[in-house]
Amino acid sequence: MQVVTQSAETVAKETIPTLRFPHEDVLPTAAEQKVRRFDAERACALGNNYHGKLDIYFQTDDGNVKRVQTTVWAVHESYITLKAGITIPLNAIIGFDFY
Repeated sequence: MQVVTQSAETVAKETIPTLRFPHEDVLPTAAEQKVRRFDAERACALGNNYHGKLDIYFQTDDGNVKRVQTTVWAVHESYITLKAGITIPLNAIIGFDFY
């Protein structure tokens, strides 16, 4: 999955709880959503086993694309958990950038 990085605003993870997220999924196909789920699980393994950071690209309710550099601690049915209990809905995530 190719993540658009040019227009993404970088935000601190501490600001995420103040953001609003779309109710509809930002990825149009089931195949893309399946890849996102796989990547989320991979990000969680990276975070728990190696404390590795990655970039998460997500869309807010106003259609803007944001980027956060962080560690994923858990993946749930409909959201991911970052450090300090901060969550992002899975349906708002465009993709992950592993490096």
